[in-house]
Amino acid sequence: MADPEPPRLSRILLVNDDGIDAEGLKVAAEIAGRFADEVWTVAPQADQSGMSHALSLQLPIRVIERGPRSFAVVGTPSDCIVMAVRLIMKGRLPDLVISGVNRGANLADDIAYSGTVSGAMTAVLCGIPAIAMSQAYRRADAVSWDTARRHGAALLNGLLRETLPPDLCLNVNFPAVGPEAVSGMRATRQGHRSIRAIGIDARMDLRGKPYYWLNFDRAGGDQAPDSDIAALRAKAVSVTPLRADRTDESMLSLVAGRLK
Repeated sequence: MADPEPPRLSRILLVNDDGIDAEGLKVAAEIAGRFADEVWTVAPQADQSGMSHALSLQLPIRVIERGPRSFAVVGTPSDCIVMAVRLIMKGRLPDLVISGVNRGANLADDIAYSGTVSGAMTAVLCGIPAIAMSQAYRRADAVSWDTARRHGAALLNGLLRETLPPDLCLNVNFPAVGPEAVSGMRATRQGHRSIRAIGIDARMDLRGKPYYWLNFDRAGGDQAPDSDIAALRAKAVSVTPLRADRTDESMLSLVAGRLK
């Protein structure tokens, strides 16, 4: 018996934070092409990693057409979503946004400053369901894009069996292994690792002036078994549902009590 045809969407919009020429964006286009009649790309002209939800309010935004349904934006991932929704795709909005596939994982506290995740969340704020996809890798190894390619398509095939809610935002991370070594998919929670683990690498330029690189300790410490970090350690795909509302419900009564 033949496998059923994958569900079809009218349009999928691609965005990322690695830039429009990034290899991961090509992987996302391959995935999207299996499920949509039209694949649109509105992505930053240059790398915008770590930009979080930044919007370019003090600078002009420029849009450069790169080909059919492909546009580079001189701006952030959030700028890209706004330009797509309010200008480029106005009147023919996408059914789904895929942000990525990012080169490197976006786990735990990374989501606070990740441009990849913020591109997806900005889409949700515009009423469009979105999935952020990131491919983990080890520094000594090549990035296993085939893992994201195969398992990203499998994920969409399952998700699209029914209509996606407009407030759906998923943070998906593929483990740093080949596609055959993936142990499965897990619904996960956001893990924890403090930004206090960030380090500063001080250097001197050729004119004797100091400059600095930021780097991260990715060890992550102990993690709950249902966390995104634990899933990747188990060679599983991590799928974490996110929401825009950051209200800490557990602290409401404490704050209310001290306001009296």
